[in-house]
Formats: sequence, C-alpha cells, structure tokens
Amino acid sequence: MQPSRSVASSCGEVGLGNSGPENYRTCIPTVTAEETVPPDVKKQVESPLVLNQRHLRTHSPLLGAKCDDDSEAESFRDGRSEEVDRDTREKAINWCRDFLSGSWKTIEDADFQISIVSGGLSNLLYLCSLPDYVQCVEDEPRQVLLRVYGAILQVSLSIYAINGVDSLVLESVMFAILAERALGPKLYGVFPLGRLEQYLPNTRMRTNQLSDPAISAEIATKLARFHNMVMPFNKKPKWLFGTIDKYMEQVMNISFVRDAHVKKYKKLMKLDLPAELRSLRALLAATPSPVVFCHNDVQEGNILMLEDGKHSSAERLMLIDFEYSSYNYRGFDFGNHFCEWMYDYTYNEWPFYKATPENYPTREQQLLFIRSYLAEQHKDTNVAVDQTQIEEDLIIEANRYALASHFLWGLWSIIQAKISKIEFGYMDYAQCRFDAYFKQKKLFS
Repeated sequence: MQPSRSVASSCGEVGLGNSGPENYRTCIPTVTAEETVPPDVKKQVESPLVLNQRHLRTHSPLLGAKCDDDSEAESFRDGRSEEVDRDTREKAINWCRDFLSGSWKTIEDADFQISIVSGGLSNLLYLCSLPDYVQCVEDEPRQVLLRVYGAILQVSLSIYAINGVDSLVLESVMFAILAERALGPKLYGVFPLGRLEQYLPNTRMRTNQLSDPAISAEIATKLARFHNMVMPFNKKPKWLFGTIDKYMEQVMNISFVRDAHVKKYKKLMKLDLPAELRSLRALLAATPSPVVFCHNDVQEGNILMLEDGKHSSAERLMLIDFEYSSYNYRGFDFGNHFCEWMYDYTYNEWPFYKATPENYPTREQQLLFIRSYLAEQHKDTNVAVDQTQIEEDLIIEANRYALASHFLWGLWSIIQAKISKIEFGYMDYAQCRFDAYFKQKKLFS
C-alpha cells in the first residue's frame, strides 16, 4: 500500500461500492496493565526476519520504567533510535550460549553479532549471528532470531491463562507443535523473557501487497489450513471478549499526566465505550460464526515471503507469531485481516503509522479471499452447498467482526500510550481505530 496521504490522528470515510464495503487495516494481546508495570505489548510492525529495510528501532524492553509521566514519546520527531543497548546484548549472548550448541557456546563476547530486525509494538526482534570466520558445528544454525517479549506482554499472557495453564507456556507449546508440522519456524529455546527461533530468509511483506490477488488468495488458503487444525487447548472462545473486558477495565481506570494525553483521553471517553461494548456484544451474539483455532493476528508483519528456493510460487507464504492464537470466532480472523489492509506501520515519521481507509478491501476483494478460503476448506468434500449464500453470510460475519478488531485495538492503544516506551502515536492510533469503528458500524450494524 502506498497511501496517498499521511494520517496523524484522523481516518478517512468508508463507502460502499457494488453493494459491498468499499474500503478499510492491526494486531493483539491480552493485558492487565497496572500503572506500575513496565513497558510494551504485542503488535508486530513488519515482517520480523528482514534486515536493513529501514530503521525501526526501539528502547530495550529489558530496561523497565514506571512511566509515571506517560511513556508515549511524541518527541521522537526524527525517527526511531537504532542501537542495541548493552543490557540486551549481554542477555542475548547468555541466552544463545544456554540454548544453542557448538560454536555458540565458545564464541567470544566481542565476536557475537546482534542487530535489530524490527521494532514491534509489543515485543522486539534481533538477529543473532556467528561471524563468517567461525565454523558451524554439524547442523547448528549460523543465525537465529531472538524475540524479546515486552514486559506487559509477559504479564498479560501469564494472567490470561487457559485451564489454569500459563499462556506463555501454551504459546511455546503451540509454537513447537506448528514447527513440527512445518507450519512455522523451528524453536531453539524458550525462556521467561522470550525465545530463540529459526531464521528464515524472506522478503518483507508490505501492507500494499495484501491486496495482490495471488498473495491474498494464498493468505486465505493458509488461514483455512490454520483453522482446520485441532490443537490441545481449551475449545471455548474465551479470548476475544476476555481480552476486551480486561482492556476495558484498565482503560476506564487509567490516569494520564501529560496534557496532550489527558485531552485525547477525555475525547475518547465521550464515546461511552462501556455502552458501545454492550452494543457490540449484542451484535456479534446475533452474528453466527464458528469457533475454530484462530491466528488472531493475520497482518503483513506476521506473514513471511520465503526466499530459500524450496517453495513453489503457490506455497511461498508462512504465517508466524502465534502469541495470540487460540480458539476464537472465525469472523475475527477475517475481519481483523481486512482491517490490516488500511494501516501501514512502516511510516518513519510521527506518529509512525499511516492510515488509508480507502484501502479496506472492496466486496470483490473480499469475495476473492472468501472463495480461496472456502476452496481450501472444502477441497476434500463432495457435499453440495449453497456457495452464494455462504459467501454472503461470510461477508456479513467478517465485517461485523471487524468492529471487534477496531474496538480491541483501540482499547489496547490507549493502554500502550500509558505504559509503552516504543515510539508510536498510540493515542492518535486509538482515536483512528474508534473513528473507523463507528464508520464500519454504520455500514454493518
């Protein structure tokens, strides 16, 4: 997507074309953000495995801060910082020595190579490498991806437990299962602050590529396969409104210090979000959507375009980042993905995103996605179905659940404005998502 204009704190109108939605684009977790808890939370900005595309640098989530003066940093007018801090480097060296074998255990500190792959809106990603002159032992990797969870993500995932099991543990189990099924990168190590993953050479996907017909069709196919998986987790769809309820409680009790934040917060509070949430619950309760194993964060930053030559042109994509995967309503994965078409997080000036509402998929683009999804889902069945009615129902389902995406990420972003040290216009983004919510609601309520 090459947006025609920069949107700092406003979103454009959304219209209808050919009797369908004519145009609309985020990410996710589950947080309990006490004001005393340090920075960060999940929302991947771009494909995590591509280097030197642009400077997307963020402060280390390992440093911590109480953030009593509100941590959203509107002073970052010249772009993001670029260096890996000493504390992160030292921890990365120790993690690689602990979990990797061969040369990783004997390499000198000075020879250890680490670079920032991308800043995230909730966790950070680093490429750790052996220098070229160091010999690899057997099949040990020369490069690994280090994912460091933001502090809030650690707290939130731990609190949002399924059947009494820590969700960070479940996420690691999920990652390992998907790796064994060749549906995700290999897992080399898991620790409380993050994990070490396989580095897969890839081309970073851009937001505007989501609308490419071939790419959109393959994303739909991959999503259908994901939804068809049976995973050893709680099958009740607790995630969506469990997360929204947690966010809502925090948002209604949050206290900002900075005048700019106070003004923006008061404006958002005039929307009567608790009443709006009741309305959203009622609408989705009246919108049938099957419960499947959902990714919950299908956006361009979580889709790899593989480059290793082992994949055909029809099988070049891989879904990654499963922190938020859970059993959930199918419509959320559709609606959330369609919203993602609108937001470009690679914009390197304040507020570090660009919103282009007219990029929301048209009816025809949605139908291409839906038909590719259904073709994969029904490829092994011979049951006669009313395809036209299924498609129409799915369009309604997806676009109503897009409301939940806007609502979820709007709340999430308000919380991030208070607690995150990452350079991003969170309060502007929150307003943008709620603006999009009310415009979408007029079309599909």
